[in-house]
Amino acid sequence: MKPFGTLIPFESARDIINRHALPVERTEYVPIDAALGRVSAEDIVALHNTPPFNRAGVDGYAVKASDTSGATRGRPKLLASTDCLYAGSTPSKKLLPGECIGICTGAMMPPGADAVVMVEDTRIESQQVAIYKSLAPQDNVGLKGEDIRKGERVIERDKMLDAGKIGVLASQGLTRVLVYEKPKVAIMPTGEEIVEIGKRLKPGQLYDINSHTLAAVVRENGGEPMMYHVTGDSLEDIRTSLQAALSADMVVTSGGSSMGEKDLIINVLEEWGEVLFHGIKVKPGKPTTFAIVNGKPVLGMPGYPTSCLLNAHLLLGPAVRRMGHLPARRNLSMRAELGDRVVGSSERQRFQTVIINGKIAYPIFKESGAITGTAQADGFIVVPENTVIEKGTEVTVTFF
Repeated sequence: MKPFGTLIPFESARDIINRHALPVERTEYVPIDAALGRVSAEDIVALHNTPPFNRAGVDGYAVKASDTSGATRGRPKLLASTDCLYAGSTPSKKLLPGECIGICTGAMMPPGADAVVMVEDTRIESQQVAIYKSLAPQDNVGLKGEDIRKGERVIERDKMLDAGKIGVLASQGLTRVLVYEKPKVAIMPTGEEIVEIGKRLKPGQLYDINSHTLAAVVRENGGEPMMYHVTGDSLEDIRTSLQAALSADMVVTSGGSSMGEKDLIINVLEEWGEVLFHGIKVKPGKPTTFAIVNGKPVLGMPGYPTSCLLNAHLLLGPAVRRMGHLPARRNLSMRAELGDRVVGSSERQRFQTVIINGKIAYPIFKESGAITGTAQADGFIVVPENTVIEKGTEVTVTFF
């Protein structure tokens, strides 16, 4: 039986993991319609002006601003209408003094025109258009390059591509963009009692929950999970699986990191690499291990589903985001009244899952093997070691 090393505080464990979760520098081109949530691997410089021409900002009439000087409803200016322009059409004539041209929003401004009078400020009288408002040059006109100027940097390297940035790429006619590859995270479940989903359970066996919750957390944080078959409880099986898993950027195991006779992963990690910690001062999640093997981070997660998933949210997710050049996630939080008494753990910080009902946070008192302890939760509260929080106390709830 392998005893735990010195238990370290949660904050120390998180810092150690993040320090060794190095950003992946491999890059690839992806279509812009597949780039949402990816991170730009280069500065993007505008190839074109946006808009590429002066255009009407409203429906109305293109005019020379000087022709509208002094116009009011009581004393309108009368102009001859000579044409009509629609979005996508090209002006065929130059606007002359005393003339106006009907124009739709987004249409190219005709040569000679420098303003657009809104249709609401006009009236057709016989063969002429009465202008009721005096305009200044560029009124109601979108100028060439007003939004984006050719040659300007429109997206910086290391910026996550959201819907707006994808719109910028489209405005430049780009069909693809250079992004960082998603970090590949190998997920390696262990335990003779664990059975892959879809297979028949035998007495004493359980379905593999952790591989799928871990994969979901990896995807949620911009990574690419690599799922491995369940590894048996033998040194030979663990060595074989770990050797294959080390082709990924990071390895995450589940089970086999506590103090059982057959918890052999820690032995292999010490044999092949450097174990940086073995055990965290938290509940649930104490049997968590972190090592470096062949330069790759290996995170050993507890086998119990709630312990595994909580630590995945708090430790694995931030590490995957860092490896993928993504910004740290900003978890929402709220102040709430505690709906029941919570007793903290002696010498360990406790993450207590809760359900929110209105402004009350009700603790979920389930053991760490129950996946519903996190599946039903809205978030969690932090209970310091050796602390009791009474019912009715105001607490901070952090949402997943």
